Amino acid sequence: MGEALRVSSGVSELDRLLGGLFIGDNVVWHDAAGSLASVFCLNFIRTSQAQAKPIIYVTFDRSPKNLLDKLGRFADYPALTLLDCFTHGKGAGSSVFLKFYEGKKKRTCRVVRVEKPGDPHQVMDALYGIHATMEGDVRFVFESLTGMGELWGGEEPILQFYAHSCARLYELNTIAYWILEKRAHTARLRAQINQIAQVAIDVSVRRGTCSLTILKAENRDLATQNRPYPYWSKGLDVAFEADRPNRGGIELGTRLRDLRTKRGLPQKELADLVGVTSSTISQIESNLIYPSLPALLKLAEVLSVDVSSLFRDPAKPAGRPVFSIKEAAVVKLPSLTGGEVEAKLLTPLDLEAKAEPYLLEIPAKKILSSHFFMHKGEELGYLLKGTLHFKIKNSTYTVRSGEVIYLTCDVPTQWRNPGPGAARLLWIKLK
Repeated sequence: MGEALRVSSGVSELDRLLGGLFIGDNVVWHDAAGSLASVFCLNFIRTSQAQAKPIIYVTFDRSPKNLLDKLGRFADYPALTLLDCFTHGKGAGSSVFLKFYEGKKKRTCRVVRVEKPGDPHQVMDALYGIHATMEGDVRFVFESLTGMGELWGGEEPILQFYAHSCARLYELNTIAYWILEKRAHTARLRAQINQIAQVAIDVSVRRGTCSLTILKAENRDLATQNRPYPYWSKGLDVAFEADRPNRGGIELGTRLRDLRTKRGLPQKELADLVGVTSSTISQIESNLIYPSLPALLKLAEVLSVDVSSLFRDPAKPAGRPVFSIKEAAVVKLPSLTGGEVEAKLLTPLDLEAKAEPYLLEIPAKKILSSHFFMHKGEELGYLLKGTLHFKIKNSTYTVRSGEVIYLTCDVPTQWRNPGPGAARLLWIKLK
């Protein structure tokens, strides 16, 4: 597949913890309560629709009417296909559920009924038959592996279907969410599922608070794996508790991780620049060890910050109002492959503010297949030089020198510089 493209999950803090999603990812949600993964699925659907991606939603547990009600406004999307494995599955072909297909009620999305969902091969044929009519990287939601097992008579058919589909979906450059009701399955099945998946996430309730734990994340260098992160959700909003262990003292690791992430550096790259192992950086960021004095000085140098900023509370930035262009830090944009865009953060890396201004330079004739940032929030751009075209959903827009771009929730799925010279863009992320 070449270098994997990184995209947003639709939840900005999950993107930070996970490093975003890669095209090809099969993401398994181990849901301890049976309803916790829903908000993450809806955010995934929302961001996929904002990127104008085709979506296939496979349901074994809900009737089409129930599912459309659950999706709400997200059902009003022409590139969404609902694969109904319920009506002739758990619904037993009842006339109550078949009424959904009577008449000629016009729907924006497409609903496809599987006549024999108890046969895994027929489900597979329907699934990949629909996929064959779609273009680009298709997004999938499977609700749920547990429902499949209840219809197919056990865990072995689940594993066979999942193992085949995971490999196939990976090769087809898709992203798929799979929901698994954790307590309904044996530890053996969960372990085998995790072994095959690219990403596995546990969501559960601990002492009355929802908690998310990344169990597995292939092709990522994470210090966040196997650590529970408390969160709260209301509607589609998901808020995580600040990741600060209650150990007291100076949390150098948390500060280092924040600065490294802001710079767009993977742990391994930072380790190479400092001259230590990636394991050392991981242990420092986990607050398990402190760096040596030479390593500490080198960390500050590589990150272009004062040593004191590694220990200073980020809520108390320096109070000066003017910053020199010499203080601008070259940053990497994780959503784009290396070298596509030259990016500089115009304020110091250790300044915590409500806006982050960047100077972006896009080479002539360059086409970018995703947005600059994985950012859940408003963004503002002012084109200093050149002309740019960008796509949002099915519309293409042109911006010329001196014009302003303002984004709220919709994310561009492509940027193009028609040339002849490089385009220079002042871009501001608003928190």
